Amino acid sequence: MTAPIPRDIPDLPAIPAKSPLKPSPVPASAVATPVRRPAAAAFRLLVALAAAAGVTLEVLLSDPSRTLGYFAIQSNLLLALVMALSARRAWTAGRPLPGAVLGATLLYVVIAGLVHHLLLMNEASPFSLTGEAAAAPTGWQAVAHHTLHTLTPIAAVLDWLLLTTPGRLRLRQASTWLLYPLAYLAFSLTRGELLLPGTPDRYLYPFLDVGQDGYKKVLGNTLLLGLSFYALALLLVALDHARPNPLRHPWKTGFRL
Repeated sequence: MTAPIPRDIPDLPAIPAKSPLKPSPVPASAVATPVRRPAAAAFRLLVALAAAAGVTLEVLLSDPSRTLGYFAIQSNLLLALVMALSARRAWTAGRPLPGAVLGATLLYVVIAGLVHHLLLMNEASPFSLTGEAAAAPTGWQAVAHHTLHTLTPIAAVLDWLLLTTPGRLRLRQASTWLLYPLAYLAFSLTRGELLLPGTPDRYLYPFLDVGQDGYKKVLGNTLLLGLSFYALALLLVALDHARPNPLRHPWKTGFRL
């Protein structure tokens, strides 16, 4: 004979079951439908072709060993490569290039344009070009000249403002972007030391002319320029986080550091 089951036994709490998989947030890029952007691809391809054409003309019309040493030439070569890759990804609905790469390319080509117009071609500047170097180019040389120093920097800024998502640049990247200008400084000074005194264009820029000004003044020039370049990098990051999103919500900003 079995004992009767008591009716006042309280209900036991349910044992929580452990989920075998931990919940993880899925990035929006993983679920969003890829979108092809043929207009952006066409614009970026034109910018890449313009930069490549300008560099090609400069190399064909001048001494290649000297021409390829200019910062403007090297930055435009990088711009042509980055714009070609960005055009391909926009055409195939691929993920955009990392913001650090786009920001560095934009900074370098803008630096090249500003240095040319504000320092080298400005008669009020202490580093303005003199003699034959200051003469206005003509013919195809003028086409290449204006393409590399005016057209491509403006086009790069327009692509950044109108065809990219804001908020992708970071403050920590600004100092990293200065590694290439620092490497270019080492290259320029080493090149000048290897060439014989009196060689034409031994130092490609007046503010790097050790033979005329000495290392003390040149290092002072580069320090001021480096601080200016860093300030410009910080400005680009700040603008990138404050500007509206032209691709989705023009009235909103991407301000977040």
